[in-house]
Amino acid sequence: MKWLLTILFVFTLEQVIAHTIVVGRNRHISTLRQGITAAKDGDTVLLNKGTYKEGNIIINKAIHLVGIGAPVLDGDNKHEILTLTGKNIVIKGIHFANAGYSSMNDYAALKIIEATNILIEHNVFTNAYFAIHIANSTGSIVRNNIIKGPDRSEHLSGNGIHLWKCENMTIENNSVQGHRDGIYFEFVTASIIKKNISEGNIRYGLHFMFSHNDTYRDNIFRNNGAGVAVMYTKNVRMENNVFDKNWGPSAYGILLKDISNSFIKNNQFIQNTVAIQMEGSSRIDIGNNLFKANGWALKVQASCDGNIFHHNNFFGNCFDVATNGTKTLNKFSSNFWDKYDGYDINKDGIGDVPYHPVSMYAMVVEQNPATLVLMRSFMVSLLDKAEKAIPCLTPENLIDNKPVIKPNK
Repeated sequence: MKWLLTILFVFTLEQVIAHTIVVGRNRHISTLRQGITAAKDGDTVLLNKGTYKEGNIIINKAIHLVGIGAPVLDGDNKHEILTLTGKNIVIKGIHFANAGYSSMNDYAALKIIEATNILIEHNVFTNAYFAIHIANSTGSIVRNNIIKGPDRSEHLSGNGIHLWKCENMTIENNSVQGHRDGIYFEFVTASIIKKNISEGNIRYGLHFMFSHNDTYRDNIFRNNGAGVAVMYTKNVRMENNVFDKNWGPSAYGILLKDISNSFIKNNQFIQNTVAIQMEGSSRIDIGNNLFKANGWALKVQASCDGNIFHHNNFFGNCFDVATNGTKTLNKFSSNFWDKYDGYDINKDGIGDVPYHPVSMYAMVVEQNPATLVLMRSFMVSLLDKAEKAIPCLTPENLIDNKPVIKPNK
């Protein structure tokens, strides 16, 4: 009982001792560096409106840094701006601008290293090489931030939100644009990415590498060099996202490369060059998605196996499915295909004739991309009809045995 009373006394004493330090140009403490130096664990530093150019400031105390009137921390295009390490730190209401660039080091406006229980919210980041760079950290949250990169070339730009070797992280409701990758995960586990808008980034809206047991849901990936790349990963849930207008010669909604045991459900793929491109991927449940007005809805390479495509809706895609193999080890069932022209005599809602979603023209284009110039020509239409009547080139076992007559709800 004594030890419990001692803990309660210490906790209460800390709350009483904790105080607020106000920083401003016309105040006793006029620089942020002075305010951080004066602060102790549990204190709050209020930073008043103004522009502060103080180089890189390190925070290694459990404090709250809160901006009043959107004060600007300016890196003067030379420095990192703020570095956090430790635990229980909050950064809120700050405008980070003009962080430095380095071809050798990952300069960031806000760098977090070996930290726990960090909260970064309601901040603005503009013109930074890396905006937020987090390494070797756990149990932290990045939410409600606005991040606008310099929109330089891929080699001169870093990532908007970059995580390396982290666990139990939450990236929520951020707006990221103009960076190399909007959000980047490498060796990040048991984490969630939700309700973010990642658009207009040079390479990927979201980039996954070696990051297992994660979830990303309710995000919008729009008009990026490519939407999302998930590589060398397992046990990922991809749900309720929108992949919109990711156009380009090598663009896609999602690239899946060497991933397994994952879920892609209830997503919308609209106007992407390739909605989903799969290479070396296995045991993925792809269901209840909308594929609309894409160049290719699905590109499934011969190296993929054990994947299930079910209860998806395909509308107005130039090619519904393409593959580079003559056989498939994947299963298609209960999908709606707008190009299906079969019948349903017993009115059970399932087509009586199996559907072959790979056209002969899709096989030709896969081998000879230049033949795309013949798109919608009479000759292509004639060849596809002949292939449907007497299949000889398309994979004979890549079929949907239960195509539905009406779109899945």
